[in-house]
Amino acid sequence: MAGNKPLAGSADLAPLLDTLRQLISDAHSRALRAVDVIQVQTCWQVGHHIVEFEQGGAARAVYGKRLLPLLAEQLTGEFGSGFDASNLRYMRLFYQAFPKRDALRHELSWTHYRLLAKVKSTDARQWYMAEAAAQNWSTRALQRQIGTLFYERLLLSQDKAAVAAEAGKNLAALEQSPRAFVRDPVMLEFLGLPGNRALLESSLEQGLMDKLQAFLLELGKGFAFVARQQRVSTESKDFYIDLVFYNYLLKCFVLIDLKTTESTHQDIGQMDMYVRMYDDLKRGDGDNPTVGILLCEDKDQSVVRYSVLNGSEQLFASRYQLVLPSEEELRSELAREAQAIRLTMDLNAQEGDDGAEN
Repeated sequence: MAGNKPLAGSADLAPLLDTLRQLISDAHSRALRAVDVIQVQTCWQVGHHIVEFEQGGAARAVYGKRLLPLLAEQLTGEFGSGFDASNLRYMRLFYQAFPKRDALRHELSWTHYRLLAKVKSTDARQWYMAEAAAQNWSTRALQRQIGTLFYERLLLSQDKAAVAAEAGKNLAALEQSPRAFVRDPVMLEFLGLPGNRALLESSLEQGLMDKLQAFLLELGKGFAFVARQQRVSTESKDFYIDLVFYNYLLKCFVLIDLKTTESTHQDIGQMDMYVRMYDDLKRGDGDNPTVGILLCEDKDQSVVRYSVLNGSEQLFASRYQLVLPSEEELRSELAREAQAIRLTMDLNAQEGDDGAEN
């Protein structure tokens, strides 16, 4: 990293820099651990209160499956996306998997417990929790061990040393650096801070999303902005949708995923997955099927592709195409704005170089 390069003629500063680096690193670790502990305890308590309310009989009958979406609507408005319906489901599952709070290990983060809560066997879950704490497993390491059925294979094997050696070799290949505070989206959401994806996106992608957001809102064809970098989750992974709109003329959600590289089959498949997940998780009773738009801005060619679920093609052809911008309109807008942004970036870079020379 550039920040670790020694300064010319500063050999006498080396001991001081080493001391300060260690001091700051230790402070980051303590801050991270403190937030981890508070987050785990809070998530457990939220899950506890939800389960207790659901077990109240009459209350459960009245609210049923609507309880979590109703809670999420209120809580996300006050505290951010860390308390959306998906996270509330994890918190309820967390409490159900670990009903005794005193048995929790403070060495583990909320992301660890989200993984552990999905392990169906109580014995396996407890073993993974104990080993993760004792061996200081990262969340990636824990996910690898659970995914490869390490506990189950160890239990059945007559050569336990060989199984353990294989698992250790697999973990050695994973990155072992501590979690960086600003790169943990789950923690940032819990704290109500902006998501890390928005912090780390390139200037080109950010600029294009700004322009596309304004372009669609200015069309005057029923677009209402919903979210940017919205997280949707499967049981094992988090995904981020670049732009989400609701079109009140079509009564449907419109998802946009932006790539600044050449499109691949994986990109197309991912957008199809987003549409399917959004229909399952967000679409209301009176909403029409969700539609997705994949935008790929490459210097050589701009690609725009609409995505709808099987069975919605006729609706798309008969109604959606009358309201949504055409692929050609979007392609032209994408290419034009990308060219303008690149030109501005080049001019800024050139001015910086000229200033450095002077």
